[in-house]
Amino acid sequence: MKNLAVLSIALLVTSLTFAQKTSEKEIPTVVKAAFQKHYPTIKKAKWDKEQDKFEASFDLNKTDNSVLFDKQGNILETEAAIKISQLPKTVLEYVKIHYKEAAIKEAAKITNHNGQLTYEVEIKKMDILFDQNGKFIKEIKN
Repeated sequence: MKNLAVLSIALLVTSLTFAQKTSEKEIPTVVKAAFQKHYPTIKKAKWDKEQDKFEASFDLNKTDNSVLFDKQGNILETEAAIKISQLPKTVLEYVKIHYKEAAIKEAAKITNHNGQLTYEVEIKKMDILFDQNGKFIKEIKN
């Protein structure tokens, strides 16, 4: 079951790589309503569409955030940028050992609809995913 959840997250993140920018007019009313319900203080968001999923990217408390909805307006996952220093020590050690020449450009914390946490690290031209304990999951080439 745990492997299925990890695979689902990895596939979801991979699918977002091919997202298409879209205007807010193209977002279903139910999705926009769900966004406003969960983020009532956010007045401006950038929307992307991937197949039948919709991602809103926005700034919340001076932090880059995004939320992914299905076409019924259900939240599939949220993502928030974090400081590199906020990554688990095991993630930092893994990157240092396996990507010696690479510096971490960005880091994020992803939470799926079940509350499962994943860390994402961006280096060079790839994202690296780790589970909530800092265990390596996979690389995603950008």
